[in-house]
Amino acid sequence: MKVYSVYLLECNDKTLYCGITNNIERRLKQHNSGKASKYTRARTPVIVLCEIKYFTKSEALKLEHKVKKCK
Repeated sequence: MKVYSVYLLECNDKTLYCGITNNIERRLKQHNSGKASKYTRARTPVIVLCEIKYFTKSEALKLEHKVKKCK
């Protein structure tokens, strides 16, 4: 079973980005190379502020949704 994580990034303009992945190292490289998301493409470099590991993709998606609803 894959372990999924919800992660929070800080972009170079001090904005935050939330996402999910099953490989944080690979995903961070994708974000910093401009190949992961449209939002972070223009805001590199990014750094990981936190990572919370979950056991299912469904749980990770639910937490990501809750975080993105916060303003």
